[in-house]
Amino acid sequence: MSDRGDTTDGGTDDLGATGAGELGATVAALTADDIEPARRRQLLTRMVGQARVRGISDLFKPRAAVRWMVDTVAEVAPHIPVRDLDTLRQHFPGLDDAALADRLIRNASRTTAAIGAAGGGVAAVEWAVAPTLLSAPVLLAAETVAVVAVELKLVGELHEVHGVELPPGGSQRAVALVHSWATQRGVNPMVPGVGVGAVLGTAARKELRDMLLRRFGRNLTTLGPLLTGAAVASFLNRRATQQMADQLQVDLRRRGIARPAPPSALPGPPTGT
Repeated sequence: MSDRGDTTDGGTDDLGATGAGELGATVAALTADDIEPARRRQLLTRMVGQARVRGISDLFKPRAAVRWMVDTVAEVAPHIPVRDLDTLRQHFPGLDDAALADRLIRNASRTTAAIGAAGGGVAAVEWAVAPTLLSAPVLLAAETVAVVAVELKLVGELHEVHGVELPPGGSQRAVALVHSWATQRGVNPMVPGVGVGAVLGTAARKELRDMLLRRFGRNLTTLGPLLTGAAVASFLNRRATQQMADQLQVDLRRRGIARPAPPSALPGPPTGT
């Protein structure tokens, strides 16, 4: 198991709270890279249902869909589990910084690919049952938010690996992760943090909106007939995650702290995958 420090899906069946907390818990569960495909489809379907409960009714309009995604990313970002460096070392013993970063990117890319495949599987059911196709825009928006959540987690953990400091937890860290993802640049610790709403009301909100619009358009492939959409969405998600991480690492390497390689792990089965 590679994500022992993550928020897993075990507790999401009885979330208690509703609204952003419940949606955030579902999204957090989707970011784990060690859950079964059927469970991932179940979580994505639950996320679509939670979006419906929140009164989503006009996501056929691109602007409305993007506005919902921007607001939802801002709401769920504080719930995304980001492991610190010590935890990452425990999960992936014996890896130097470069190898650890590569492993995190590989796992995140596989996870976003799996979300694309799960979305395609759900969409295949939608095509088979015509009346339920009306939920397709909600599915696309939910899939996009889930993929972004995985990448926000990756952004945070790559900062840990490269020794680039993030603000402490809560809204400040969420702001930093969202801005770093939208710009594909490392966090600047010299810029004072402000609330999520304030940051996303400035130029960073436009950057986030533009990025989400591109991702939303790409995820239209999920609606391909039968399972062809799953295959294409899986490939495109994997490639986009890798490209985002590669671009981010260019900046993180410039800002990061060079550290000696960790001591070799004792013989035995690896804990990370």
